[in-house]
Amino acid sequence: MSQEPVIAEALVQRIATLSPSSLPANVRTVVEALLIDVAGLCVAARETDYVRAVAAGWDGEGTCTAFGHDRGFDAAGAAVINGLAAHGEDFDDTFEGGPIHAGAVIVPAVLAAAERYGLDGKAALLAIAVGVEVCCRLSMVIPKAVHKAGFHPTSVFGSMGATLAVAVARDLSQQQTVDSLGIAGSMTGGIIEYLTDGTWTKRLHAGWAAQIGLRATAIGANGFSGPRTVFEGPHGLFHGFARSPKGDYDALLGDLGKRWVTETVAFKPYACGTMIHPYIDCAIRLAKKGVKPDDIESVLCETAEGIVHRLWEPLASKQHPANAYAAKFSIPFCLALGFYTGKAGLESFTEEAAADPKLKALSARVTYQIDPNNPYPKGFTGHVRVTLRNGQVIEERQPHIRGGAQEPLSRQEIEEKFDRNAAFGGWPPEKRKNFIGFARRVFDGGKVNLSEYRG
Repeated sequence: MSQEPVIAEALVQRIATLSPSSLPANVRTVVEALLIDVAGLCVAARETDYVRAVAAGWDGEGTCTAFGHDRGFDAAGAAVINGLAAHGEDFDDTFEGGPIHAGAVIVPAVLAAAERYGLDGKAALLAIAVGVEVCCRLSMVIPKAVHKAGFHPTSVFGSMGATLAVAVARDLSQQQTVDSLGIAGSMTGGIIEYLTDGTWTKRLHAGWAAQIGLRATAIGANGFSGPRTVFEGPHGLFHGFARSPKGDYDALLGDLGKRWVTETVAFKPYACGTMIHPYIDCAIRLAKKGVKPDDIESVLCETAEGIVHRLWEPLASKQHPANAYAAKFSIPFCLALGFYTGKAGLESFTEEAAADPKLKALSARVTYQIDPNNPYPKGFTGHVRVTLRNGQVIEERQPHIRGGAQEPLSRQEIEEKFDRNAAFGGWPPEKRKNFIGFARRVFDGGKVNLSEYRG
């Protein structure tokens, strides 16, 4: 008697019906934008201490490319380093409804697989689209639960999305793909304890998830078996990382291949935690209305309960972040940046800024209250209520994240962001221009070759 398909099998069967030509035009547009965004971020971060540490500690040599590095790596190494660099400054794409950073995992995994196995651009296009879509949909099965359990959804679901993406790119059989997903479930992880002291482990999660996709498929393609009930089993992924296997699996499978949530992926205008962005926008608008930081007595923000443990608490630590990286996950500090500088790009999060007495003093006057009706994680909102020293109260609200489905960045804005980031990382104008042309044509077909984008 044949067994009924389980979640992994149903997922793989559905994906098998897709082809590059079946993708909506806007999905390809988003995939191109993800490639452009990820590459710029990789170049921007290539000389950072954390990227240097991982690159120096990686033994594997090979022919695969880590953007901006002279040395060739094995496929796993290229995936780790590109994913690390893309996610390292928290300036990469995000998905409202997760939240999850899919592009920083899937793009590095697929590019490494394409170079390693000599794959063409059309295969890479489908693989990236499928991987991003599945990452985002997995994050909606049991919303907020993975973060609440102390794990990073980008790491946990990214591993699974990367595995499926590489399997699609390599055209593995359905059985090989199901086995690979089962294997990846035992490889994944990613605790969020970095929030305590602003250390670097979150940065590694995207790259590590990307290389799991390569490792799991390499094993699964050769007959190693993995549990077919990896998602919903009594000891499966959701039991382990969300504390319950009982989720809305229709959010994953229901209209997969017919409706693409990939089209709603948000591209960040600020280099910090995603849910902070609407608060920064509110602060900048208040400053433009004439609110001066020195005149502020206190700031009270309404917020979602689901983000408190990551972006608000411990409140004293968020009001006085330990370092520049910790500042990226502090709403009080980022509000102070908005009021004082009107921006929050790569140049804003320095150790000098984190120690700036003016920014620290304003951060210390920022507190919060939970709004029980906040729509998070379906939407990311912002609210800032300022009480001035003269008693006047002024407030601003932002109903969504700028750069997302409600207010997307244009392709020109994404390319301009790439140009600024790649220039920040030292790429000359001609190389930056050439890469934009490469991103526009690579998915038309032909072997994916990134060798000219080393160094």
